[in-house]
Amino acid sequence: MLTVGLLALATHPAVVVADHMGPPPRPIKDNWQLEVGGKDLQARLKERLVGWPTTALVKGSELPKDGQAFLQRVAADTWRGLAALTDKENGLPLDTVNFSDASVDPSRSLVGDYTSPTNIGMRFVSLGAAMDLKLIDRRQALAAAEKIVSTLERLERHEGFFYNYYDTTTLERSSHFVSFVDSAWLTAGLMAARQTFPELAQRCSQLIDQGNYRFFYDENLRHMRQGYEADHKHLTDQHYGVMFTEARLGSLLAIGKGDVPAEHWFAMHRTLPEDHTWQAQTPIGRHPKNFDGLETRGGRYRYKDWEFVPSWGGSMFEALMPRLVVDEGKLAPNSLGRNGAIHTEIQRRYALEELKYPVWGMSPSATPGGPYHEYGAKMLGVSGYQPGVVTPHAAALALLTEPKQATANLMELARRYPVYGEYGFYDAVDPNTGKVAYQQLTLDQSMMFLAIANHLSGGKVHKRFTSDPIMQKVLPLIRKENFFD
Repeated sequence: MLTVGLLALATHPAVVVADHMGPPPRPIKDNWQLEVGGKDLQARLKERLVGWPTTALVKGSELPKDGQAFLQRVAADTWRGLAALTDKENGLPLDTVNFSDASVDPSRSLVGDYTSPTNIGMRFVSLGAAMDLKLIDRRQALAAAEKIVSTLERLERHEGFFYNYYDTTTLERSSHFVSFVDSAWLTAGLMAARQTFPELAQRCSQLIDQGNYRFFYDENLRHMRQGYEADHKHLTDQHYGVMFTEARLGSLLAIGKGDVPAEHWFAMHRTLPEDHTWQAQTPIGRHPKNFDGLETRGGRYRYKDWEFVPSWGGSMFEALMPRLVVDEGKLAPNSLGRNGAIHTEIQRRYALEELKYPVWGMSPSATPGGPYHEYGAKMLGVSGYQPGVVTPHAAALALLTEPKQATANLMELARRYPVYGEYGFYDAVDPNTGKVAYQQLTLDQSMMFLAIANHLSGGKVHKRFTSDPIMQKVLPLIRKENFFD
């Protein structure tokens, strides 16, 4: 992870954190692989899944022409894929499947038989959203949630927190790292689960309460550390210091649980001090502000006619991922809400007008013919990612701020490129070459599904999540501030 000064790269939760001493031993998996044999491994992994696609590509011309019907079709296809690419024995979602060259032949595909706390947390939220859209009934959703809770109760933990990766075949942990942001998204999922399924509330609450977020809290900086390295037995030196990233939800949950003080929220950087000369630009209006005795410093970046509080990399998921569960537009209209809308507009205008792309939406994603990589609109970040591919999940996140433009953009992606399959959109397309990354990542598909489902259901995902007592305690925090005064 890239670190500059006190700040850490606010990476996509699905990015694999390198283990300094190599991954933990997995003797059960090693024995299983020896028993199965190398060439049969992918076939056996496929057999563990709930389902598998039979068709690689769906022509854009076959999709609905009406925007609302189009979104309903995408939601249904995406959910079917999320449900299918799940281990049928333990209910855990797999992290990724790579359909090589748009082929659904299992022998040519790679099944990523591992998962993360973020994937699991998003699955809990998605079960309620699937009920909202009548894609599953309550009995099916409850059974799926109960299976996951039972699996979680069996997994190895550290200080009550789950490790960053587990083998979905054997449930052995496959990482030494305990991540703050990934832990937070699992907490969010468990909160959604206990609001959706009262029958599971006690078990979900026990899992939530076992981890105290003070474990990650740096008392001196009043920032959250990125995580804990179990192989070295120490917390990272890197922190989540920039407030406007996907990690901000975790900070709210830590405060709402009572694990860390409210001053943590205001200690995070809206903009960086002027002596951080490496940052993208010198902030304007970086003056002290006081909220009931809690102090922060404001400030904004400026790009053309817009002023905004920057993220780390300028990606769509940093700006909007927390908005999947918290209606920042309604609850924090003068700060997080307006800022997310501005980030969306700049991303759209930058891609269409400056990059001359016919579609827009940049965020960390797979790369056609290459590795997973961070992409964004550089001017939106204090460091900033380079522009690159367009990823449909970023286009879908924009439904949270620009629903009309986002719907048109998704429809254009499907019309223009061979990027749609039986289980919905693939992960990314290069607008310059038309090449597609034929992968489906559970996290990216989950973000797409939840953005669409919340839009179609009139905000039911938001309402369920913010009714949880943890969120109720911190809503006044995000209502207080005005980024733009």
